[in-house]
Amino acid sequence: MKCKIISLFLLVHYGLLHAFPKNDSLLERLNHTIEQASVYDENKLRQINALRAELVSTHSLSLREQFDICQQLYEQFKVFKFDSAFAYAQELKVLAGKMKDSARINYAGVKLGFVLLSSGMFKETGDYLAAIDVHKLPDSARAEYYALKSRYYYDLSDYSSDQYFAPGYTQLGGACIDSALVLFKPHSFNYDYNYGLLYQKAGNLDSAAYYYRLAVAHKDLTVHQTAIATSSLGNIFIRTGKKDSAIIMMTIAAMADVQSSTKETTAMFILASLLFKEQDVKNASRYIEYAVADASFYGARLRKVQLSAILPIIEGEKINTVEGQKKMLFVYAAIVTLLLLALVWLAIIILKQYRKLQSAQQTITAAHAVQQEINEKLMEANKIKEEYIGYCFQINSAYLDKIKKFKKLADQKLSDNKYSEVKYLVNNIDLKDEREQLFRNFDRIFLRIFPNFVTVFNSFFKEEDQIKLKEDELLNTDLRIFALIRIGINDNVKIAQILEYSVNTIYTYKTKIKNKAIIPKEEFEERLMDIKAL
Repeated sequence: MKCKIISLFLLVHYGLLHAFPKNDSLLERLNHTIEQASVYDENKLRQINALRAELVSTHSLSLREQFDICQQLYEQFKVFKFDSAFAYAQELKVLAGKMKDSARINYAGVKLGFVLLSSGMFKETGDYLAAIDVHKLPDSARAEYYALKSRYYYDLSDYSSDQYFAPGYTQLGGACIDSALVLFKPHSFNYDYNYGLLYQKAGNLDSAAYYYRLAVAHKDLTVHQTAIATSSLGNIFIRTGKKDSAIIMMTIAAMADVQSSTKETTAMFILASLLFKEQDVKNASRYIEYAVADASFYGARLRKVQLSAILPIIEGEKINTVEGQKKMLFVYAAIVTLLLLALVWLAIIILKQYRKLQSAQQTITAAHAVQQEINEKLMEANKIKEEYIGYCFQINSAYLDKIKKFKKLADQKLSDNKYSEVKYLVNNIDLKDEREQLFRNFDRIFLRIFPNFVTVFNSFFKEEDQIKLKEDELLNTDLRIFALIRIGINDNVKIAQILEYSVNTIYTYKTKIKNKAIIPKEEFEERLMDIKAL
C-alpha cells in the first residue's frame, strides 16, 4: 500500500502522469515515454547549445563568468555524455588555475572524479580524488566530495564482490558518508538519501527503506532526483523479495531517467531483468536494448559489461519463443518451416560469436595496454550482432506471416476438399528463389557493415585476378565465403551448410583464391580480418 501511495504521488507531482490515458498501465506509460525520448533529448541539446553560444559569442566574459557557464554545461552533460562532461570538467580546472583559485581547482577535481566514476574508470577516479585538498573546499563542495568518495568505495565493493576486499571498501564508504552527513542540511534530499544509502550498505534494509521513502517524499525534487530515489527504493524492494513494488519503483525511475535525458543509469537495466524473470520477454527485450543504447551513448564501460550478461539471455528467450510457435504449425507447412529453422540456426551462430566476445570483454580491465584495440573489436562485433540479429528476427517475422497466410489458404482449400489445389500450393513454393533472397539479404546487411569489403579484398590480388561482380550482384560465392569468415564463421562445414555446397567445394574455392593472392597465404586470413567495419 505504501508503495502504491508513493508511486501515485510521484506520477502526479513530477509530471510523469501527464498526457497519459487513465486506463494505461505503468509499463505502457513507460513505453510512451521511451517513444518521446528524442523530444526530451532535443530539449536538453537546445539548453546545451544556448550555453555554448553564450560562452563563445561574448568575448568580454570574465574568467569567473566563463567558469560559471562551463559549470552549467558540465551539469548538463554529467549524466548525458561522458566525453563532453569530462571536457568541461577539465576546462573548469584550467579556468580555476588561471584564476589561481584553489577552492575552484579542487572543486573541478570533484567534478572530474564524478564523470570518471560514472564511466567505470576506478583507477583514474581514485587518482583524482587523492589529489583533492578537501580542506580548501567550501562546506557544500566538501559534502559533495565525501558523497562522491563514498560512492567510489561502494562501487569498488560491488565490483570486487568478495569476502576479502569488499568489506573494507564498504567500511571506507560508510566513513565517507558519515563525513558528508555532517555537512548536509538536516532533512534535505541529500541528507535523507545518503542516510538511506548508508543503512543499505550496512545491511539494515528497514532503515534504508525508511530514509529512501523520506527522500522520495520531498516536494522540491528534480526529475533526476526522483529517478535516483525511486531506483534506490526499488533496490530495497528487490532485496526484500517485494517484486511488484520493485517493478513499480524501477518503472517510475526509468520514466524519470528518460524525461531528464539521463543516459548513465541502471533503472532500465534492472527493470528489464525483473520483467524477464516475470516472463515478460517483450518488454524486457525492449528495455535492455534501450539500456544498451544509453550506455553506449554515454560511454559507460562498466554498464556495458553489466548489460552484456543479460542481453544474450533475453535474446535467446526470444528465439525459444519463435521455436515454440514453429512447433505449432501443421506438417504441410514443413518446407517453409525448414527455411525458418535455417534462419534461426543462423541467428544462433551469430549469438555464439557474441558469447565468445563476452569472455574477451572480461579481460578489458586487466589489459589496459591493449584497451583501445579491444574496444574497437567489441564495437565492431556489437555492430555485426545488432545488424544480423535484427535481420534474423525481421526475416523470421516475415516467414511467420507467410506461414500464417499459407496455413489460412490451405485450411480453406482443405475445407472445400480441393486437395489438388493444396498440392499445387505446396509445389508452388520456390525454394531456389527463397534461398537466393536469403543470400541477397545476407549480402546487403554484410556490405552495410563492411562497405569497403570488396575493394579491400580485391587489393589482395593482381588486377587480372580481381573479382568482377555482375551488374546486379552484391557478392558472389567467392566473396560470400570470405564474408562469412570475416564475421567469425571459420569452419568449412558450417560455411558449406550455409551456402549449400560440399565441404570439398568450399575448400577448393578457398585454396584457389588464396593461391592467386599477392600476399603470403599464412597472412591472408589475418589481413581479411583487418578489414574494418563502418
